[in-house]
Amino acid sequence: MSTPHRTDVAIIGAGPVGLFAVFECGMLKMRCHVIDALGEPGGQCAALYPEKPIYDIPGHPRIEAAQLIDRLVEQAEPFAPTYHLGQQVETLARQPDGRWLVGTGAGTTIDAAAVIVAAGVGAFGPNRPPLAGIEDFENRSVFYMVTRKEALRGKRVVVAGGGDSALDWSILLADVAAQVLVVHRRDKFRGAPDSVARLHALAEAGKVELVTPYQLHGLEGAGGQLSAVTVATLEGEVRRLEADVLLPFFGLSMNLGPIANWGLALDKHHIAIDQATAATSAPGIFAVGDIATYPHKLKLILTGFAEAASAAHAIYPLVHPGEVLHFEYSTTAGVPGV
Repeated sequence: MSTPHRTDVAIIGAGPVGLFAVFECGMLKMRCHVIDALGEPGGQCAALYPEKPIYDIPGHPRIEAAQLIDRLVEQAEPFAPTYHLGQQVETLARQPDGRWLVGTGAGTTIDAAAVIVAAGVGAFGPNRPPLAGIEDFENRSVFYMVTRKEALRGKRVVVAGGGDSALDWSILLADVAAQVLVVHRRDKFRGAPDSVARLHALAEAGKVELVTPYQLHGLEGAGGQLSAVTVATLEGEVRRLEADVLLPFFGLSMNLGPIANWGLALDKHHIAIDQATAATSAPGIFAVGDIATYPHKLKLILTGFAEAASAAHAIYPLVHPGEVLHFEYSTTAGVPGV
């Protein structure tokens, strides 16, 4: 085992909420080490949809996911966080003095007064549609994420799914792809009402075609390149859609991975926390963002931001015992050094 890095707070997860937790801790003069299994900061925003616009970040009527991550990294920079990227946290153990020892699969160990788990949905992967031979086309003409929409310019694209991701990408690709066909097993979509309205408006304008009620049935092509996607109704009516690319958006499969073995109170695939403090069932361990749950929680990035602030304030007496926290707004205090 390597000599542990000693810090105030270890943050597990470098997604948007984990990055904002660095800022909130820094504002309270607490140093952070950040660990993430991915090779760069950003979590799902960077890995799954860097070009996807986000509309509900305060002060940003529209911001692409990658741009949001860039701004959050910049916001955290004054507090000089140490990043341990491309490493998955495997162990979490409480020490006799009450501090926590965090260990990664790469052999890195971090000794921290408190830990913030901001691991998003944990280990994640796409839900693969049960189509024969789909593996031969994956990452060549079947993609579970879009990292650069320009790569689809002029392509015939079939989007499968009825949730927000399917709707968002159908809308975004309407002016990029040569053709966008949206396959869904029902006539009604599950996405946000505004997105549903925009999709129907594009369909009426002839910019997308709604292929409903159909489900994916088969793939045609060779050498990893699609030539067509077949779809079928529940009654067995089959239709052939000429296509260059298939984007199946059926959500992510969630797996807590090693987190499930850390002895924290869980609620299904989430960590149960106290809403006021983001505290878990283990003293000194806090959870924020999508991985954390409590009654009536709204799964929004801004909710995670608020949880990060609550966690930082709850952690302060663990890092600075006996010191009274005199809360000041950032407009008054500025950005302190740590």
